Amino acid sequence: MLAWERADGARVELTLLDGAAMRRLNRRVTGRRGLTDVIAFALPQPDGSLVGDVYICPEAAERWVNGRGRGKREGAEAELVRLAVHGTLHVLGYDHPDGPGRTRSAMWRRQERYVSRLRNGAP
Repeated sequence: MLAWERADGARVELTLLDGAAMRRLNRRVTGRRGLTDVIAFALPQPDGSLVGDVYICPEAAERWVNGRGRGKREGAEAELVRLAVHGTLHVLGYDHPDGPGRTRSAMWRRQERYVSRLRNGAP
């Protein structure tokens, strides 16, 4: 995905956290209580490269899939791919609005293209 974005000077690390750890991280960095599915940090380096950390909570992804989410059609594996792409795009500087416009944003459309490519094995 980084190659598709022409982000050769970027390194993104993915970390899976259990629900308790993700709640603590969410509270520490956003001040919000509760479980969230993905949190991303971008750390631009002095040499112009980019290092990012993406934290994903499989428990939150599973809840989304089993609850109200579109993941019911695709399953938890697809949702984990989506969260990895979503967090990586945030690291690369993309953003989306909160609320209903989120899934119509340019970032969301890009995310869904990449999820499809990754799930279908496209180069």
